[in-house]
Amino acid sequence: MGKTIGLAYDLKTEYIFKDSDPPDANAEFDHPLTIDLISKAIESLGHKIVRIGNVENLLKKMGSLKVDIVFNISEGLFGRNRESQVPIILEMMNIPFVGSDGLTLGLSLDKVMAKKVLISDGIPTPKFFETDDPEDNLLKLKNVKFPLIVKPRYEGSSKGLSEKSRVENLEQLKEQVEYIVKTYKQSALVEEFISGSEYTVAIIGNNQPEVFPPVQIKIDGKLKLGDKFYTFARIHSGRLEYVCQDKLEKSLKNKLMSLALKTYKSIDCRDFGRVDFRVDEDNNPYVLEINPLPSLSGEDVFMCLADYLKVSYSTMISRMLDAAFLRYGLN
Repeated sequence: MGKTIGLAYDLKTEYIFKDSDPPDANAEFDHPLTIDLISKAIESLGHKIVRIGNVENLLKKMGSLKVDIVFNISEGLFGRNRESQVPIILEMMNIPFVGSDGLTLGLSLDKVMAKKVLISDGIPTPKFFETDDPEDNLLKLKNVKFPLIVKPRYEGSSKGLSEKSRVENLEQLKEQVEYIVKTYKQSALVEEFISGSEYTVAIIGNNQPEVFPPVQIKIDGKLKLGDKFYTFARIHSGRLEYVCQDKLEKSLKNKLMSLALKTYKSIDCRDFGRVDFRVDEDNNPYVLEINPLPSLSGEDVFMCLADYLKVSYSTMISRMLDAAFLRYGLN
């Protein structure tokens, strides 16, 4: 029997830039075409869709919101806990929702906190330190080695990443940390840069999650990336592709899928998520991050996997919904 499903999201087109904003301030938000795609997929499954929009709209509609469950892809508005805003409100009002809860979303967005959890569970992740002082790096550098990559502590969608993010000396490090702190008003995560290849592993489900085959990242036509990496400019230029293939060495494939599942469980992901890896020249994988709120756009990993597995995009969305329905006993 069909259900009434609310859809919580943030639109790029609704974001109003402030003078102090970096150019990628709305990078994590969705394009209207993505919302149309998800809505049509849900409706094709026999459900009714109610478009809620962002957290401010959710608050306005709370008194009159008549839904069985909310499909949450909202990134939230401001701060380190922004991705937690919608799920915490829904949880407070006892409204079921698809996707991870506020604790998991807050933990995963803060890359420093997420890495601490991964390390405690024995999951390989690049060595790192965190700093908000461009001058205070000498002591911390004793535990890591150049080249390094400098990222904002709690941003997604490659915000703050450019060709300058990979640094090879103290002067470049100082310059990039200063840029992150001033531009994004947060501390910087400084990691050892892993030269090699990049993969992402999608997962759907809860008690016995389905781990999908690794998807390899191609940048500028190359699968062996070496020193190339995700940047904001590359994502929005068509220079980045997702490649689903059968040629991956079996031992590496199994290692990536096993580590992805361990990471997914490590921070209590629910219903669906994605784990991103760099793999060095010796085939050693390192978890870069776990994303419990991955993009569901037509150009992203879940559509790529749907095409590879010869199933519809609606089937992928259906599996996410079914995982949440089962969790809440709504079947």
